[in-house]
Amino acid sequence: MAQAAANPAATMRIERVIAAPRAAIWRAWTNPESLPLWWGPEGYSCRTKRINLRTGGEWVFDMIGPDGTVYPNHHRYHRMEEGAGISYSLLWGENGPKHADADVAFEEIGTDGKDGTLTATRITLTMVFASEDECRAAKAFGAEALGQETLAKLARFIGAG
Repeated sequence: MAQAAANPAATMRIERVIAAPRAAIWRAWTNPESLPLWWGPEGYSCRTKRINLRTGGEWVFDMIGPDGTVYPNHHRYHRMEEGAGISYSLLWGENGPKHADADVAFEEIGTDGKDGTLTATRITLTMVFASEDECRAAKAFGAEALGQETLAKLARFIGAG
């Protein structure tokens, strides 16, 4: 991952284990119909303008807060490696300035012990912000807890939470 050499002071990592097979998580994350249904913290919704979930694709959307505030977003996908990971840039609105680079890794971490069926997947979301100040501001805003809420919504969406 290119971000490994990044400045640690500009890096935020969010990790969650979901009691579901990696394939189920991958499908929810890469299906253009399902991703907008669970993406974002509690009380937030997404309004998609364009979505093309593939390497070289993008997702242009507005995240709408509980109070009706609209937060324009643009994700540009650099890597969509089936079942393994996703890398993308987060922009402030369509074609706006880059906010961060993100890398999502999906790791199988458990079986039922009977037939080897997968029972859990670790999701690790690493974000490298454009600057240390942006990272500090995101953490002060509660981005880590909000990221955990987003992954909890994913778990509920796939019936694992």
